[in-house]
Amino acid sequence: MRISEERILNETFNRVDKKMSPDRLKEHANKVLVAEGDSWFDYPGSDILDELEDLYDYEVYSVAHWGDTIESMAYANNQLDKLTRCLKKIEKKQIIPGAVLLSGGGNDLAGDALATVVNHSNSGLDTLNPTILKEVIDVQIKTAYLRLITLITGLCDKLFPENSIPILIHGYSYPVPDGRGYLGGYWILPGPWLRPVFERKGHHKLRTTTDALTEVIDSFNEMLQTISSIPQFKHVRYVDVRGCMDNTLAQGKYKQSWSNELHPKEDGFELIAAEFHKMI
Repeated sequence: MRISEERILNETFNRVDKKMSPDRLKEHANKVLVAEGDSWFDYPGSDILDELEDLYDYEVYSVAHWGDTIESMAYANNQLDKLTRCLKKIEKKQIIPGAVLLSGGGNDLAGDALATVVNHSNSGLDTLNPTILKEVIDVQIKTAYLRLITLITGLCDKLFPENSIPILIHGYSYPVPDGRGYLGGYWILPGPWLRPVFERKGHHKLRTTTDALTEVIDSFNEMLQTISSIPQFKHVRYVDVRGCMDNTLAQGKYKQSWSNELHPKEDGFELIAAEFHKMI
């Protein structure tokens, strides 16, 4: 661990509680999970965490919040404090978590962030700028992931020194930018997050914009796979959920899977939760 990361880790830990528990942890509860993430972990009605609890009897301690970016999870002290408190709460109960689950990056690639990687249709260039896309995913987002995973690993090593706690990360499935927000996205409701970006850049064909997002999602998933292959991150497990959702445009078939531009329907969350369960 680099010195700067170790210093940050100690400061984060000490902000929450300067006293370490002297007791050895006695109980291993593989059914206890800790989660940090975005709306795929914190969505009205049903989300991945709800399905893990309802279908597989996990007990989830979550600090996830819709709208959060992976950068805010990695760099904002208040979010790191919440995650630390969550882990310490479990440690005080003498329970060893079965895994820490992370969901992030989608909000770092939507809205204005997406606009930076989309070329204007009149430019004569491809829909996406590959150089900027690589910079956003393989540098900005990956750096945030590496920092967050390093800090979580350090916290778990302090609290559960005799155990290697798995950390699960996931990509997203292929969305369709059809302009649907949450419950339609009307008035103050969130969304849409994708179609307006493409329209501002002169792209109006759903096939073109859907193909562009498929490229974005594949690049994002490929980046996550490289993280799980880093030698010091042997405890990191990548969950591929791209096959859980349908993005077939014909007859609007994709609407059977997607509630809106960014979020699955309940059946989709069930399929994704099943992939997490297999990996846990």
